[in-house]
Amino acid sequence: MLGNAAAWRGERARERAIRSLYRQHRDYRTPEGRSIRLLREWLSPDQRVQLARHGYFEVVGGATGNLYRIYPAASMNVVQLDERKKEIRGFCFLPIGELPIGDVMLAQKLALERCEWQALAVGRQFAPRAFSMRPPRFVG
Repeated sequence: MLGNAAAWRGERARERAIRSLYRQHRDYRTPEGRSIRLLREWLSPDQRVQLARHGYFEVVGGATGNLYRIYPAASMNVVQLDERKKEIRGFCFLPIGELPIGDVMLAQKLALERCEWQALAVGRQFAPRAFSMRPPRFVG
C-alpha cells in the first residue's frame, strides 16, 4: 500500500514538472517572454533574486553611485532611493519604439549603469507613490 502512495506522489510531481516546462516554453516563444528571459540573463544574481521576490530590481548609477529601483512597467517605473531605500524621486525615460517590457527595463538598467547623466537629462521627473508601483507577475 505504501509503495503505491509513493509512486502516485512521484507521478504527480513528474506531471507538475512537465506542465511547468510546457508553460515556460510557451511563454518564452512570445516577444514578451523572450524579452524577460534576456533581461534575466543580464541581471546580476542579486538583481535576479530581487526580481523574483519583489517584482523589481535595484541598480547603482554608474556616475553618481545613487541607487535606483526599476519596476516592471512601460513608463514611470524608475525611482531614485535614499540611503534608507525610501523612494525620493521618480524618472520617466525609455527607449524609442514599442518594445516588450523586459527590453525597456534592460535598456533602463544599462542606461543608468553606463550613461547615468544622459539618461537623467532626458528623463522627466515625477513624485513616486508607493501604491502605484505594484509590480505585475512575471512570466515563468
